[in-house]
Amino acid sequence: MDFSLSKEQIMLMQSLRDMGKREKFQELAAQIDASGEFPHYLLHKYSEMGLLGMVLSKEFGGEKESSLTAILAIEELAKFSPMIAAPVFESNVGPVRVIDMFGTEDQKRTIIPGVCRGENSVSVCMTEPEAGSDLTSLSTTLVEDNDGYILNGRKVFITGGGEASHYLVYARFGETKGYKGIGAVIVEKGMPGFTFGKQEQFMGLRGMPSCDLYFDDVRIPRSNVVIRSGDFGNLMLTFDIERCGNAAMCLGIAGGALEAAKQYAMERKAFNRPICEFQGIQFTLADMAMKLDAARLLVYRAASNAGQGLPSIYEASMAKCFANEMVKEVTDKAMQVFGGYGYSKEFPIERMLRDSRAWSIAGGTLQMLRITMASVLFGRRFDQRR
Repeated sequence: MDFSLSKEQIMLMQSLRDMGKREKFQELAAQIDASGEFPHYLLHKYSEMGLLGMVLSKEFGGEKESSLTAILAIEELAKFSPMIAAPVFESNVGPVRVIDMFGTEDQKRTIIPGVCRGENSVSVCMTEPEAGSDLTSLSTTLVEDNDGYILNGRKVFITGGGEASHYLVYARFGETKGYKGIGAVIVEKGMPGFTFGKQEQFMGLRGMPSCDLYFDDVRIPRSNVVIRSGDFGNLMLTFDIERCGNAAMCLGIAGGALEAAKQYAMERKAFNRPICEFQGIQFTLADMAMKLDAARLLVYRAASNAGQGLPSIYEASMAKCFANEMVKEVTDKAMQVFGGYGYSKEFPIERMLRDSRAWSIAGGTLQMLRITMASVLFGRRFDQRR
């Protein structure tokens, strides 16, 4: 079992650290949080560095790097802010992976090169007012028409809503019940009948666009179908990649909080001594580092075992669940180290704590992840409807 990173991966992480210093990412993270506006100029810089779509097919502009390499890049950038890491997240572990793995040649050629250049982005559209954890209850429908399908329904809390160029919409084909009727289609921004609700105002992740999507008799050509009815399993397999990306965001936030707390503990004095010399602070920092490393090993295992393919649903669920809980604990402990200053907007910890809370809600709740793990442990599914 090899726990070492490749020379190229180490160089990538160092280049991202250097970029963070050069571009003043710490100050930029605070600006994004205060204004709620994402600095789109970063897309061009990321594209030039080959960070956008690095795991996607080479023939369409990607680099076909491993999933672990993308996870490392996301983690490194998320140490500054998950918003700064967001474009790398979306272009490598987001729904564009579904298109890259299961889409048609025409779909790939139309969308992926633009993603790698920072011109296109793809948003995943799953959650509905009455269907979040239970995706088999989706009510957004695709009714067959002469030359395609008619899409009707509503999606809520859609990340990238209103900003993304393309939307991968999970919907039910016709009247087929349960998971067998669910597939996915591409909806392009500007299609007649496709509109957006107001932008959400969240506790954290400020600068991340999110809103409701409305589909009123939207005509979807057959060429926009990515996953057909009956292939729901392919959607969920690729969703496990996104869960690894979600966990990588947690590693980054927690890593940033640990580093900030360590630096503060060496500078802050109490009783004429740096507070890092007090055993209570030492224990706190050691616990933070231990939890972070444990989560990191779980996330890296899930991504590494996937190679350039798909992670295990068990390993991805365990990694996300542990990382989601870890980041909340680590950022909370970091705030305790900072004391009153940690609660102040003059320091980054209160933002990190707010940002940490989102990840256990997005991409599968902690309860559903535990149900998934239990299903694997017992070797059978547990019907939550009973």
